[in-house]
Amino acid sequence: MFKFTLSAIVCCVAAIYATSIYAADADEVRNTLQDQQEVAVTIYNNDLALVKDQRKVKLKSGLNSLALRDVSAQIQPETALLRSLSNAGSFSVLEQNFDFDLLTPEKLLEKYVGKTVSIIKTNPATGVESTEQAEVLSANNGVVLKIGNRIETGVPGRIVYNDVPANLRDRPTLVVQLNNKNTNEQNVELSYLTTGLGWKADYVAELNPAEDKLDLSGWVTLTNSSGASYRNAKLQLVAGDVNRVAPQHAPAIRALRKTEMMMADVVPMAEESLLEYHLYTLDRPTTLSENQTKQVALLSATNVPARKELVLRGTDYYYQSSYGDLGQKMKVGVFVEFDNKESSKLGMPLPKGILRVYKKDSAGNAQFVGEDAIDHTPKNETVRLKLGEAFDVTADKKQTDFKKLPNPAKGNNLYESAYEITLKNAKKERVIISVQEPIPGDWKILKESQSSTKATSNTALWKVEVPAEGSTTLSYRVQVKY
Repeated sequence: MFKFTLSAIVCCVAAIYATSIYAADADEVRNTLQDQQEVAVTIYNNDLALVKDQRKVKLKSGLNSLALRDVSAQIQPETALLRSLSNAGSFSVLEQNFDFDLLTPEKLLEKYVGKTVSIIKTNPATGVESTEQAEVLSANNGVVLKIGNRIETGVPGRIVYNDVPANLRDRPTLVVQLNNKNTNEQNVELSYLTTGLGWKADYVAELNPAEDKLDLSGWVTLTNSSGASYRNAKLQLVAGDVNRVAPQHAPAIRALRKTEMMMADVVPMAEESLLEYHLYTLDRPTTLSENQTKQVALLSATNVPARKELVLRGTDYYYQSSYGDLGQKMKVGVFVEFDNKESSKLGMPLPKGILRVYKKDSAGNAQFVGEDAIDHTPKNETVRLKLGEAFDVTADKKQTDFKKLPNPAKGNNLYESAYEITLKNAKKERVIISVQEPIPGDWKILKESQSSTKATSNTALWKVEVPAEGSTTLSYRVQVKY
């Protein structure tokens, strides 16, 4: 008995496909990428894209079956709209079918369950082939065949099929039944929504030695796992949170395979407002190949004014009880911020994404110093990044006094507590640390070693200078009423 091999079935399928493209209607008009005149793709943040595919087509008068090949495998068929650009109103669409069951040896076998196939065996000694008829009983997790009066599992030879079922296609195909009035060649546009196309923004910033300016580059990463290619596409991106209705059932038609990374030329994108969103347009066509990741330039700016800040932020739990020691060698956060405005050499609305920051070392090599996610940032807003925790700047904090005062009124509690924060700096230059203390309830500072400001209704802020390779102690007493 001869073993069933995938390559043998592929050969048989290829032979059938070469002689009988597939068993579609004889009058079907097949339209391929060779007929494509232009394609435009608008990609949204949340795995959604609008495709506008323009093609030339020649239809007969009356009823036509137009097979539009190479559409997205993840098309939302209910959103498809076909219209004539050169002869408006020349046809009316009666019906449309999306054939996403693609031709594979496994699918072909599944479609022949309950039907008869030919099994060809080759005698290994003589090389003589013999043929038997077999009924396919099952193709679920293997093959079950009825050959004569016996049942066999597996395939004892090569399988030969009579034809390819009409609902199996080698490429995703939208079949449109329409009634046509004009027999001249015309340009049509198929527009539809699809998943499988996505984009995200990534930014790279390099701090100068003084850490008061940075160079910023923005990149858009495009991912195409839609099951189709878009050649020389007009590309637009929409940034913003577009509302979508969650589908009740969204089957996974095509899995994402390993992607190929491509880097496009540096051509910044043009930006404009679109309703309450922002639209970015690439000023040249680009090809989005199937199962590909591509990067295109979004923006570039140099010498953007920046501000670095070291922040020690407390918590509010220790203002209504006695705690004593609150922490040793506490971490101090490192933040960098800049203004997204024209006077800072920016001013373009920034799509949300990851911003990675680098700084050159003493040898002139750029080293990674941290990253943070930014949300959609309008013009004239501030971008603030947390890069990490300082290595050479730490803090020791303790509660030096706590007492509960007599209740000032029914339902109120009154507390008084004192704190001491020792800030240490092992660097060879002085630093300024922003000490932020979120204080709950109705509070007031009774005594402090340095002046504070009320940053918000529940936050006291001190700007504390710490000398090089030295330390500074901040002490304060606060009264809190709940």
